[in-house]
Amino acid sequence: LSSVPLQILFYVNGIYYIFYFLATLAMIVYKSQVFSYPDDFLAPDLALLFIMAILEVLRLYLGSKGNLTEEEAPLGLSLVITVGSVILSVYFLVWQTYVLKADVIINAVLLFTYGLESVLQVIAIAAFV
Repeated sequence: LSSVPLQILFYVNGIYYIFYFLATLAMIVYKSQVFSYPDDFLAPDLALLFIMAILEVLRLYLGSKGNLTEEEAPLGLSLVITVGSVILSVYFLVWQTYVLKADVIINAVLLFTYGLESVLQVIAIAAFV
């Protein structure tokens, strides 16, 4: 009953998130050098990025484990963690101090994959029950 498309999406999203993390980190450094980035906002932006990375690792691990073992609990927990990841992604898309066009593009792709994964996770949970 494991969902092959969901497992493939977890793998692709893991690879994409590495790119996302490095690109966002590079853009924060770029913005802090080029623009008058307030020092009060630099540390929280970096902290939120690292929190998001930790959540992403946990989310992908639980989702993959839940899908492969056909258990609803880890898959459901992964779905709950996805909500936190979506909120942080929206932060980097809308509420960040400076938002570049590159921020908009990479966050839009990330939010799209979160949406697709969420739909497939709900379908997989329904199949497991």
